[in-house]
Amino acid sequence: MQAAGAPNWSYGLLTDVGRQRRGGVNQDAALALDLPQGGLFAVADGMGGHAAGELAATLALEALSSHYLASRISPPARLAEAVQAANVSVLRHAVGEYMGMGTTLIAALIDRGALMIAHVGDSRAYLLRGGELHRLTEDHSWVSEQVRLGHLTEEEARDHHWRSVVSNALGGEERVRLELFGLRLRAGDRVLLYSDGLNSVVSDTELLELLARPLAPDSVVRCLIDAANDAGGPDNITALVIDVQQDQHLPNYNLPAPQNSGPDYVDALLSAQRGNSLNTYLLLMLAYFTLLGVILLPGQRMLIAVFGTALLAGILLVQRLALIRRASGQLGRPSAVLEPPRSVPSRPPSAPKSQHSTQDT
Repeated sequence: MQAAGAPNWSYGLLTDVGRQRRGGVNQDAALALDLPQGGLFAVADGMGGHAAGELAATLALEALSSHYLASRISPPARLAEAVQAANVSVLRHAVGEYMGMGTTLIAALIDRGALMIAHVGDSRAYLLRGGELHRLTEDHSWVSEQVRLGHLTEEEARDHHWRSVVSNALGGEERVRLELFGLRLRAGDRVLLYSDGLNSVVSDTELLELLARPLAPDSVVRCLIDAANDAGGPDNITALVIDVQQDQHLPNYNLPAPQNSGPDYVDALLSAQRGNSLNTYLLLMLAYFTLLGVILLPGQRMLIAVFGTALLAGILLVQRLALIRRASGQLGRPSAVLEPPRSVPSRPPSAPKSQHSTQDT
């Protein structure tokens, strides 16, 4: 699908109950919301029984979208607050027969040339760029923690009987713990969000091969779902692919940096975002005192105006360059790299057959 009013990207979305769950309830839910400068995308994987899991995922995405649209603060803080609103919505409905329900959430916000990821649980986000697949998130699960500690390998984790045990989800406690970070998008980038029904059966190398196909997003998500089902399809499967078609300018706010220590409480993340806004207040104060000096010291009006304007422009330029540098350097080592096609060595030309005849003696 082509985003209405946002020609910078197109997306494809598909959800499936999985081959081994035919006739069951799909506890996954997905969101694709057009915004004036981009879009808000999300995948939620519900837990707590069929009906409860489906309800939790639906409630989370409804609260996420409605809160984001209603807020007017900076997009990073708005996204964090929207995730908290989704958490509260799930928690308040987790009573009676729905006691203990919850959901994972992976959300991607595109704002002009920036991508922001909000992550809770074991659904994942990937970025394909220039033949390299970058895994943007780490699972909030017991098995993933054992891999980080070196107690399990990736191969052992994929088949471990506790691989579905998450250590963090919406609806678990009043204050949500999440990862929130941003990076710069480039033309040709392909972003993938999906639920754990895919990562349990399709490796990163296979993901890379499927994502690198020159197909439209709708066709790519169909290939991903088919690959998961061909590998057994043991769980609900949802995939959302976003293609970035043009380079765009970064927004003027600071993008959140990755949290190497794992998820953090939402109020701590919001405090960090408010701290970033102090620079804006300082610039406003500088502009105010420049204007005040022009009014109170008319004899030095030109000098004060030139000096104040030059200082403001210099600070803004330094901030902009720092923002571009940080946003462009967020990617680590790729989890899979597309191998270039091997060239087949040409066979050397064979020697011509001799034209000499043999005479019997």
